[in-house]
Amino acid sequence: MKRGIIRPSEIDRIIHEPARLAIVALLDSVEEADFQYLQQAAELTKGNLSVHLTKLEEAGYVAIEKTYRGKYPLTICRLTELGREKLEEYRKLFRSIL
Repeated sequence: MKRGIIRPSEIDRIIHEPARLAIVALLDSVEEADFQYLQQAAELTKGNLSVHLTKLEEAGYVAIEKTYRGKYPLTICRLTELGREKLEEYRKLFRSIL
């Protein structure tokens, strides 16, 4: 099946942003990840990662749990079922044109 050009309205703008795509792809490959792991793996600053995680959480794509490990704060992130579905839709859309 051949496909034409993707219309902008077809692209999930939440996932399409490169930093958020990296975060979602990383979370898709693990059950959960802490903030520090995501920061290092995605090569983002703390502030930049925080902003992107907030957008993903607001969209319902990522669940964030803030807790402590001993005296130290710990932020755990998981891809939600909706996030997995949206990532798969995104993959299918781009596979159709490649």
